[in-house]
Amino acid sequence: MTELDFEPFLISFKLAFITTVILFFISVPLAWYLSQTKSKIKPILEAITALPIVLPPTVIGFYILFTLSLNSPVGRFFEETFGITLVFNFTSLVIASCFYSLPFMVQPIQSAIENMPKSLIEASYICGKNRFQTISQVVIPNIKPAVITAIVTTFAHTVGEFGVVLMVGGSIPGETKVASIAIYEFVEMLDYESAHIYSAIMIGMSFLVLFLVYYFNQYQRQKYDRY
Repeated sequence: MTELDFEPFLISFKLAFITTVILFFISVPLAWYLSQTKSKIKPILEAITALPIVLPPTVIGFYILFTLSLNSPVGRFFEETFGITLVFNFTSLVIASCFYSLPFMVQPIQSAIENMPKSLIEASYICGKNRFQTISQVVIPNIKPAVITAIVTTFAHTVGEFGVVLMVGGSIPGETKVASIAIYEFVEMLDYESAHIYSAIMIGMSFLVLFLVYYFNQYQRQKYDRY
């Protein structure tokens, strides 16, 4: 049995935390726009947002890898201008994870906003609140269960990523080797005991996260029913 190294879990949690924070600030205004707009480009934006759900991770990983590499104008620009390499490092994992986990943050929030009583939003505007105040002081507090669900599922989904992070970041110990990649490598080495331990930790963590989400939502529903 290989000596267990829990650093991949720390990298996974760090990646999931940063990705979740970035996506929250991106997804709230995006979800607001998608829920309010009647523009003809709305279906296009919704389709782009949902693409990571239906596309194979290898396809997403390949195009992100190509876009960020020195073979593309984007990768060359960052390399030549800032001296930053966007592939096979932690930065590339964050970029790939933000795109891959985007629908898990946007869709629950968008759906909750669309199901909100329109009168609450109209009353906010009548009281003189601007759009930012309406979103932060009226919308978010009234869709708290959906926001919590979006945050937790995005975090959990990012922790469990494999194909995208492997293609974009590789398996560099201490930098891009996340827990899912560590499990894959244990299986390749026929070290099933270590793979079992890592997998059991992932299962336990995923179950706990989902349990807390469902428990919180049930508590909120019961709380609202009492009133």
